[in-house]
Amino acid sequence: MEESRKTEWIWEVMISGAEEQLALVLGKMKASTIMVPLLDISMAICLIMSVMLFVERVYMAVVITIVKISGRKPDTRYKCEPIEQDLEQGSLAYPMVLVQIPMFNEREVYQLSIGAACRLSWPSDRFIVQVLDDSTDLTIKSMVEAECVRWASEGINIKYEIRDNRNGYKAGALKEGLKRSYVKECDHVAIFDADFQPEPEFLHQTIPFLIHNPQIGLVQARWKFVNANECLMTRMQEMSLNYHFTVEQEVGSSTYAFFGFNGTAGVWRMAAIEEAGGWKDRTTVEDMDLAIRASLKGWKFVYVGALQVKNELPSTFKAYRYQQHRWSCGPANLFRKMLLEIIRNEKVTLWTKVHVIYSFFLGQNSIFVNAC
Repeated sequence: MEESRKTEWIWEVMISGAEEQLALVLGKMKASTIMVPLLDISMAICLIMSVMLFVERVYMAVVITIVKISGRKPDTRYKCEPIEQDLEQGSLAYPMVLVQIPMFNEREVYQLSIGAACRLSWPSDRFIVQVLDDSTDLTIKSMVEAECVRWASEGINIKYEIRDNRNGYKAGALKEGLKRSYVKECDHVAIFDADFQPEPEFLHQTIPFLIHNPQIGLVQARWKFVNANECLMTRMQEMSLNYHFTVEQEVGSSTYAFFGFNGTAGVWRMAAIEEAGGWKDRTTVEDMDLAIRASLKGWKFVYVGALQVKNELPSTFKAYRYQQHRWSCGPANLFRKMLLEIIRNEKVTLWTKVHVIYSFFLGQNSIFVNAC
């Protein structure tokens, strides 16, 4: 009994001491008026961000309404006449195009993506399919290589490229791919992730923008989700991404003629990539990085919403979480690396700098929300 009472007394003393310490700490915090200013600042930031998002939504609604009513489609704003057949030049009338397909252990979709790229209706001697395989699974590697050999036997100019490391991941693979000697003869590069399947007419619907408009550095197509109805998660992703393509990309293309490259289903002018400094692997959003650097060099971008490229949405929570983490953390890291570069740029106007900073890093892409 005495031991039990002693134990209870010790616990009472400890609890009483902890309560006194907590009360003392809270008293000091209240006395020093730390919490109240911090809460006021937090509320002010939240209010400012809410107003920014509201204004952005209203602005986009107004612009997209004007675009729809006025019919300001890409083919009315830019010259994009089909390439004329020339009997004397033959296939030389078509520019040389590189088609890059970065891959990593793509067992399920490698045949679809390679097949879609090889079936592009472009003169066979005027485009090169470059499969950039970073797979670590040797079985999948051999399967991808065998698929490339099969298409090569059918007359397609296809190159199977591997590396002895995965430095830079996708950006590193794309960068290495552009170093090959045969790439020097290419004027443009189309990029498709491994789960993307372009229609045969893709190049015919994008390359004319680049041929007839020397100021355009990128033509971006829309994504079409083939598994949108697979589950609740894919349906929610479809709604979010449909807004991104239908409104955000359309508004960016229609007003300032630049926006974030989506990393796939787009065609770049080689000169734009080179002038922007090429691919860099300093963040997880290498596509945004390149787009910002190219826009600061004065290149314009065109979004063609009517052109859709089939692809698949992440259908597992693990894949979705990885994708969202990359999209969320990347902009915050890139902002820290590029803010001074944007401010010091002398090739674009002050208003353009403000728009670049806002459209890429603030608004709904706010670095305060996405910071890691």
